[in-house]
Amino acid sequence: MDLLRYRGLFMLIFVLGIGGTFQYGFHISVLNSPSQFVKTFINDTWIHRYHLPVTDSGLRLLWSFIVSSYCIGGLLGSLGSGYLASRYGKKKCQLCNDMIPIAAALLVGLSATAKSFEMIVIARFLYGVNGGLGLNIHSQYAGEIADKKLRGFTSTSISIFVTTGKLFGQILGLREILGIESQWPLLLALSGLWALVQLVTLPFFPESPPYLLMEKEDKDGCIKALKQLWGDRDHQKEIDEMLKEQAARRSGRSLSVLELLREPSLRWQLYMLLTLTIALQLCGINAIYFYAAEVFRAAGFPDTQIPYLTVGVGVCESSSVILCSLVVDRFGRRLVLLAGYASMVLALGLLTVTISLQGTYTWIPYCSVILIFLYTFSFGSGPGATTMTINVEIFSQEARAAAMVIVGAINWLGLSIIGMVFPFLVDTMKQYCFLIFLIITVTCGIFLYFYLPETKGKSWLEIREDFNKYNIRNQDSIVCRPEDYVLSTKL
Repeated sequence: MDLLRYRGLFMLIFVLGIGGTFQYGFHISVLNSPSQFVKTFINDTWIHRYHLPVTDSGLRLLWSFIVSSYCIGGLLGSLGSGYLASRYGKKKCQLCNDMIPIAAALLVGLSATAKSFEMIVIARFLYGVNGGLGLNIHSQYAGEIADKKLRGFTSTSISIFVTTGKLFGQILGLREILGIESQWPLLLALSGLWALVQLVTLPFFPESPPYLLMEKEDKDGCIKALKQLWGDRDHQKEIDEMLKEQAARRSGRSLSVLELLREPSLRWQLYMLLTLTIALQLCGINAIYFYAAEVFRAAGFPDTQIPYLTVGVGVCESSSVILCSLVVDRFGRRLVLLAGYASMVLALGLLTVTISLQGTYTWIPYCSVILIFLYTFSFGSGPGATTMTINVEIFSQEARAAAMVIVGAINWLGLSIIGMVFPFLVDTMKQYCFLIFLIITVTCGIFLYFYLPETKGKSWLEIREDFNKYNIRNQDSIVCRPEDYVLSTKL
């Protein structure tokens, strides 16, 4: 394959990522390092205003507002993404979305000067709205711009930028860079820079070709976009596939979330989406990051080195996602996903044993360290990389926006619930909390093993045929033949 002709696609992948899921990943991790500095700022501001320090309960409440406002904003942004993307297109929505973190960066960057922790709460809420919109719009955009041969790599780039964003948040938060008290406003304001990069560069790239053809009925614009992204060659075959998908649509518009939930012909696609998304949230990756510092400390590493080892875990996750993106189009999504689940289950089981026995032998903690990296690698190269890819591929153009709203809602609600429940779960069950995640991963993995079809190299019509044997009993009634489709004469 001549990859040079796809240079437009590769450039757009980077531009989409830097202002899309990179922002989401960045804000998941960036608040960890300056948390104590922000709490000190809240207390100092309280003393400045009221001439007495804030109470412990008041500080916890204000800090919870700062943390939870991101999830609240993310949920609202996610819920609105389907309508906005369908009505205005992915490109316009992403450009408008870039204005939000720029405004938020100004707020958080000036909060220390203005002595206002309320500005941090508002900024975190706006960052959440940006993350909710960006996660969904980037996922749809990336899923629609790729040639079938590179669809796996392009969709996996969604996860690459999530993990890269998390890694950048960890690295920039090190004390040698911006992890000092005087620099925390700058650290939290950096999202404005990533948004500015996308705001300046994205106008040079086209809108999603399927959106131009199916929603706007702009065949010339679609062909121009395909040539810019995939090279100057004949794209009639791809145009015909889009027209067939358009002819198979139930209406001339995108489905709403309620219509998608009520649509019987998409019932099993929804089951796959729910299983994949729930498994991603409850597979235990948050528990691994929580326990990493304790395991490293038990292995004898000094506290000064632990932040760098935690960054090493982030490097492992990011590297594994990149590796997966290079092989997913060769081995297929299903095989890579299930292999990742199997490795994660093995690592979780052994990690429960080694943490329980880490005081018995001096070499046991080192086994726990190895298992943490094994689990992280398995997660990144399995569900971490392929979940969003599969979710995008199993839905058609008319249902994809609504499906991404559901994914986003589950994702943000899951983050909120995990943030509230997880600390209590760890306090109660200690290392045995891994067993809960193990059971969830096994259950979801078994279900997907029996019912998830391979999507590699298939058009949406072919993927729909794979699901129709579950969605509709009378398979003969839904066999799709080329002669059954009537192509639009408006084009």
